[in-house]
Amino acid sequence: MIILGLSGAIGHDPSAALYIDGKLVAAVEEERLIRDKHAKGKMPLEATRFVLQQAGIQPSDVDIVAVPMAPISLSSKARWHYAKRYWYAPDRSLDALFNGNRRYRRYVRNIRLMLESIGFTWGDFEFEPVEHHLAHASSTYHLSGFTEKTAIMGVDGKGEYATTFFGYGENGKIHKIKEFYDPDSLGGLYGAMTEYLGFDMLDGEFKVMGMAPYGDPNKYDLSRLIDFDGKDFKINTKLANVIGLRRYKEEGKGFYFTPKLVDWLGPRRQGDVADDPYIHYAASIQALYEKVVLGLMDHYLGDIIKETGKIAFAGGGALNVKLNQKIIARPEVKELFVQPASGDAGTAIGAASYVSMQRGQGVEKMEHVYLGPSFTNEQVVEACKAHPEQPKFKQIADIPQNIAKVLHEGNPVAWFQGRMEFGPRALGGRSIVGCPSHPGIADRINEQIKFRERWRPFCPSMLARTAREMFKVDHPAPYMTFTFEVNEEWKSRVPEVVHEDGTSRAQALNPGIHDRYYTLMEEMEKLTGNGVVLNTSLNRRGEPVVCTPTDALNMFFGSDLQYLIMEDILVVKGDFPEYV
Repeated sequence: MIILGLSGAIGHDPSAALYIDGKLVAAVEEERLIRDKHAKGKMPLEATRFVLQQAGIQPSDVDIVAVPMAPISLSSKARWHYAKRYWYAPDRSLDALFNGNRRYRRYVRNIRLMLESIGFTWGDFEFEPVEHHLAHASSTYHLSGFTEKTAIMGVDGKGEYATTFFGYGENGKIHKIKEFYDPDSLGGLYGAMTEYLGFDMLDGEFKVMGMAPYGDPNKYDLSRLIDFDGKDFKINTKLANVIGLRRYKEEGKGFYFTPKLVDWLGPRRQGDVADDPYIHYAASIQALYEKVVLGLMDHYLGDIIKETGKIAFAGGGALNVKLNQKIIARPEVKELFVQPASGDAGTAIGAASYVSMQRGQGVEKMEHVYLGPSFTNEQVVEACKAHPEQPKFKQIADIPQNIAKVLHEGNPVAWFQGRMEFGPRALGGRSIVGCPSHPGIADRINEQIKFRERWRPFCPSMLARTAREMFKVDHPAPYMTFTFEVNEEWKSRVPEVVHEDGTSRAQALNPGIHDRYYTLMEEMEKLTGNGVVLNTSLNRRGEPVVCTPTDALNMFFGSDLQYLIMEDILVVKGDFPEYV
């Protein structure tokens, strides 16, 4: 059974994923292929082409196309809740009641046109819509490998109408316990405050999280943003999560907060400086988000968690690694699985896995996210020869050993190896790596290579056995979806990957997953005593992570990077190291 999952239903982060008999063989975000971050308003056209090509199949071979958006009945609470809460915008309110599946119909029409343009025949395959939050839930529960009864959470901006999901999985089936509906959205509230703090929604939430440790969460009380009683919450739409005329506007652009929020908190933050009061607002919204999610988790899922200790978490809100740190610190939690592409791109996997399970075909546990394109040495050489900068390159041997020496000398290296990662985290496929014990390497990468805010933290990739020494909590961390408190000794051993609050967002790699990357860490351990590398994504500010050798070369020559290793091909701007 071949199932094609397609995301992009909510207007951003389109992607494609392909399951063949329960095995996830390929997945990629459209943004990487068309070089347009988040690919807003686009369909996953090139992504679909790629996954078919990767599997060596034709459109006629696909049995089912699954999408993470479904029609919602007028009898559902969702549409009535939306209409009631948006009474101040009667055009939207009435639309929810009388034309409430308009977005779904438009999406299906666009998917059909896209598929037909690349050789699909509508009607020759089954078309299966999956509710957005069920797709999120499936993407984490069914891929977690958990066999016990599992608590499931989903937190994001919104799907069709739902914004927050609590349920459980048992014997492969997903059961809903509680959903909340737009505009009562925790992801939406965090996104609105992200905009107020000077960043773009969908892209800047990580930056707010990175800014928060510099502030005092108790200095400003933001609790009036949300009414929370322990089991229900309601967003204050006089301040945030608004549509239409209530929005605050600058130069014709509308934001998801109101002028009343600006009257209360002061002007919207501008520029890159992280200072008072904005660092304190960031700390406060992070603390508020954690308080509400943890409270809801306890209320709706507490008994299930106490029973088995297993939680699966997805949605854009699951990428909040500080929240995840608080969850795994709970004594009743044995293991938390956060699907690494837990934002909307991951719903392509979710829709496809959900349909597969519904049809009786189990899906494999997710062991890695190296699901995108890869390139041969010959293709790398061809890209180098064709590039207008006429790069200096040569094929070298003993890649991990030689690149470890370059890192040990204090040089960051662009590391382009194997299949590209699926999801927002660079995990050793398309990364910039550095030596985390070398003073100033993080500032250099921020200022001269990534061109991003100086206070943004960097993450460590490490040997899994090193993680057990470095962190105070022992928990699997293959995907950089958790932060951990760093033991005192290690704060001085690898200071460039320890954040302001003494934590690190880690990737702890086991052998057999990405052997060349693992060996690089082993070589770093021989040279420095630490089986750790600094790791950040191979891109510049505002750009998608690179996909192809040409993308990598463009990024290389647009920055202060001096070394780029693509498969076995080393590209340099100066002289080659004498040892290669």
